[in-house]
Amino acid sequence: SALTNGLKDIDPEETGEWIESFDELVEEHGTERAQFIVRSLLQRAGDQSIEVPMVTTTDYVNTIPVDQEPEFPGDEAIERRYRAFMRWNAAMMVQRAQKPHIGVGGHISSYAGQSTMYEIGYNHFFRGRNHPGGGDQIFWQGHSSPGNYARAYLEGRLTEEDLDGFRQEKTKKGHALPSYPHPRSLPDFWQFPTVSMGIGPLNAIHQAQFNKYLHNRGIKDTSEQHVWAFLGDGEMDEPESRGALQLAANDKLDNLTFVVNCNLQRLDGPVRGNGKIVQELEAFFRGAGWNVIKVLWGREWDALLQKDKSGELVRIMNEALDGDYQTYKAESGGFIREHFFGRSPETKELVADMTDDEIWAMKRGAHDYHKVYAAYKRAMETKGKPTVILAQSVKGYGLGTHFEGRNSTHQMKKLTMEDLKAFRDHLRIPISDEELEKDLYNPPYYRPDMD
Repeated sequence: SALTNGLKDIDPEETGEWIESFDELVEEHGTERAQFIVRSLLQRAGDQSIEVPMVTTTDYVNTIPVDQEPEFPGDEAIERRYRAFMRWNAAMMVQRAQKPHIGVGGHISSYAGQSTMYEIGYNHFFRGRNHPGGGDQIFWQGHSSPGNYARAYLEGRLTEEDLDGFRQEKTKKGHALPSYPHPRSLPDFWQFPTVSMGIGPLNAIHQAQFNKYLHNRGIKDTSEQHVWAFLGDGEMDEPESRGALQLAANDKLDNLTFVVNCNLQRLDGPVRGNGKIVQELEAFFRGAGWNVIKVLWGREWDALLQKDKSGELVRIMNEALDGDYQTYKAESGGFIREHFFGRSPETKELVADMTDDEIWAMKRGAHDYHKVYAAYKRAMETKGKPTVILAQSVKGYGLGTHFEGRNSTHQMKKLTMEDLKAFRDHLRIPISDEELEKDLYNPPYYRPDMD
């Protein structure tokens, strides 16, 4: 943090006493009480005409402290199990669309990194059209459409023949699925178009504004309806993505939540290789008047951050650039130990008792059910302003070393036989080698019996 840069500490001993006192406050009474005290001091400083810096960016850590996270209400094991089925079927739908006589493309990696964010919403927050208070309106991230189709297949709303019509709207008419959310091509499935990039966030803001208009004028009770927009960090560079943010804040659209999938990658490379897109977006949204929630690290990092008494781990998190974070997830646990934790003797000691596999298994925040649930719940409880959730993910998550975090992963459409088998093993899908080896471009979908 640069809050004290340029200021001289005339009494370091007294400063240390104040910091020690604050640490004791956090330890004894928790982060919520500490937040109130800090806000009270800031307010008092303003009363005394003491200049207080505007904090547009916070440290590169999760916004919600561990002691303020709500209990996760679901059965994580069950949810993970059927999420694995959807991740498999989404990837196989794209793989099967690459048959030599078809070859229509598609995106394997996008939904792989997005799936947890979707499933937490589906299972715990989204309200359907038949909800007594009215349904939510959801603007899906366009390139992740295979995941929506895979879920509908698991639910029995789509058939194998439908999935095999992906991107083949002419030749598979009657069983065709459009590449992206398209309510004219598939009116019973999609609500809103979200590709080209930028129209999703802009239309989501105006949808939320219209819902407020209907409610405030007594035309329709929309108080239980929420607007969600799932967006990409690269997409946020579009003028349409940022152009109406201040409108959402000015109109106090607390019925609106943006979920930005910060996988640090755009179509063919990094979003900010030599910068930090999460920090940039945090500053931009804060400046526009939004509530900002960062979900950067999974629960495996909590213990390390708790032990980080020197502050070196947070310093390294702050200083590592997006290009660094991409490289880490394209390498190995040993590489992360040496090149991330190895930046400081203190941080290297933090992981001295961990194996390379344990380091590699430490998740980014967007892949942690508890962290994502806590962020969504906080967003729904926030009043008076819209919320943006900046969730750090890995593009191609779980697809193996040829896909995870690679710059080319967005354009990669095909899995090798080795990739297929590794992905099946990772997800624990009960399909044999023999079944997979029959045809590289016709691997079976998987759906358990309805009972």
